[in-house]
Amino acid sequence: MKPHRLLARQIWSQWLRPLLLAAAVVLPIKSALADWEWVPSGSMEPTIVPLEFVWVNKLAYDLKVPFTTRHLSEWDNPHRGEVVIFISPADGIRLVKRVIGLPGDVIASRGDGLSINGEAIRYDALAGTPLTTDERGYRQAVFSEEQLPGRPHPVMMLPQRQALRNFGPIRVPAGQYFCMGDNRDDSNDSRFIGCVPRDQILGRATNVIISFDLQHFACPRPSRFLTPIQ
Repeated sequence: MKPHRLLARQIWSQWLRPLLLAAAVVLPIKSALADWEWVPSGSMEPTIVPLEFVWVNKLAYDLKVPFTTRHLSEWDNPHRGEVVIFISPADGIRLVKRVIGLPGDVIASRGDGLSINGEAIRYDALAGTPLTTDERGYRQAVFSEEQLPGRPHPVMMLPQRQALRNFGPIRVPAGQYFCMGDNRDDSNDSRFIGCVPRDQILGRATNVIISFDLQHFACPRPSRFLTPIQ
């Protein structure tokens, strides 16, 4: 056998074929069962900070055909307060946001204070200062605990920024969800891209897998590893 053919056979048998077999197993699992999502922005601060990977349970609500959003079976729907991964109805980008409004809900905001179905959401003082990045002036951020029914969680406001703090009332259409970032004054969410169709929600984010410190040359931040997402 000629040397170049022998080399080609060795590359195929020792490298390419094992890689293709691994991809044939791993990629469908990532698409339909479980995955991780890279979060590059601060729109979910302080819950998720930039340069974190989050674990996505793609079986939280349904089973999909791999590499599609077509549902084979459904057994649950997103609940208020859960953090979900979805495909933006505006531009097709994958986003990570929190479910605020369910189908049929009426959502409004006055001065960053939400109301759901006419009931004002309570905001309590937050003990301590949550972890955030400060590269864009976040030292002046205001933190509080939003008492979303069944899922209280920290939120962040940036009073020094121009932002859409007053909107609605907006009625969430049937089969859709109103999603927002926890960084209320710096998030491209349902206020701008519209409500999210149920079939575009890919799964629920449950944990931070790994975190890197943006302020210290992207060094690992072990205290954030495997932390549950509120």
